[in-house]
Amino acid sequence: MKKAFFVEIRPTEAQKKKIHQTIGTCRYVYNLYVAKVKEQYEAGGHFLTGFTFSKWLNNVHTKQTDFWIKETSSKATKQAIMNGERAFREFFAGKNGYPRFKRKSKQDVKCYFPKNNPTDWTVERHRVKIPTLGWMRLKEYGYIPKHVTVTSGTVSFRAGRYYVSVLCEAEQSVKTVELKEKGLGVDLGLASFAVTDEEIFYGNVNKTKTIKKLEKALRREQRSLSRKYENIKKRGDKSATKRANIDKNVYRVQRLYQRLVAIRAEYVKSVVHDLVKAKPNYITIEDLNIKGMLKNRHLSKAVASQCFYLFNVWLLAKCQEHGIELRQVNRFYPSSKKCAGCGHIKSRLKISERVYYCEACGRAADRDVNAAMNLLQATVYKVLTA
Repeated sequence: MKKAFFVEIRPTEAQKKKIHQTIGTCRYVYNLYVAKVKEQYEAGGHFLTGFTFSKWLNNVHTKQTDFWIKETSSKATKQAIMNGERAFREFFAGKNGYPRFKRKSKQDVKCYFPKNNPTDWTVERHRVKIPTLGWMRLKEYGYIPKHVTVTSGTVSFRAGRYYVSVLCEAEQSVKTVELKEKGLGVDLGLASFAVTDEEIFYGNVNKTKTIKKLEKALRREQRSLSRKYENIKKRGDKSATKRANIDKNVYRVQRLYQRLVAIRAEYVKSVVHDLVKAKPNYITIEDLNIKGMLKNRHLSKAVASQCFYLFNVWLLAKCQEHGIELRQVNRFYPSSKKCAGCGHIKSRLKISERVYYCEACGRAADRDVNAAMNLLQATVYKVLTA
């Protein structure tokens, strides 16, 4: 069983310089590969594979120009080329759009380091040994277990912080937990993040004072950054001082984004922990059409900030770890329109109707609680597996 661990690290100044050099090289090689593929296609040639491009880069290009590419890890640059080829393969298969150039300000490039020697990726309580970088101190001691075998890892940089993600080979173990006989129905939404059939409400974290304060600060910093760019366009001033001020403003925006993402992810993690801690025999959720919901311009921001996909991923992992069956009903299942008491289905239900009134039996219940109870009683479903 493969398991990944993601943790923040504390590199030295020399290690920071090496990380930025490797990230910059990987970004340059990736963009060079995308440009070469486009150039060869426009010339009427065949698709340039990553293997062919790698041979040209090592035997021709680095000997004529850009010799500094050889100063970084060859495995990291090779992985950047393979990532570019994978992006084109997914584009040809219709899974993603056309690969775009990676920008320095986006910080979407990672350094890949495989395990070449037995001593590489040695894990201790407070540090980890990364190939070509050496020993790196961990911010969270003991987070990565010492008994696992690390096969590879990546180093990334986000908003002034450095992170390492290691892929380990670990034994698959299911915790022996005595589960209850009954299950648990969970309905996801926007008014409340999650509601169970036991009338337990998990509020929307985006409505809290902390999130609203951070979003207000983010809007202020984004307006400031936009004004700086507009002033440069008007004046035509591209001095180093102006660029330095923009970089500082970009850094502040990235820090705020990073904090918002961390708070939302931690809240989703706590909700999953509470659901699994209840020890139900099974958990039933609904297959939401998130992609379609994001097309609604009035709700797209609220839907995206709820992190429904992250919830599904973590819930599946925790259910498998504790031996809980995770069920998913079809997205067309009328969980909101159906009465959990008598089974009557309403022909129409407005979003503004927060209380469900049954026309057949006269039952009144909270809309989300009624939907969670219907999910619990669903007989047609599929069991999710990794």
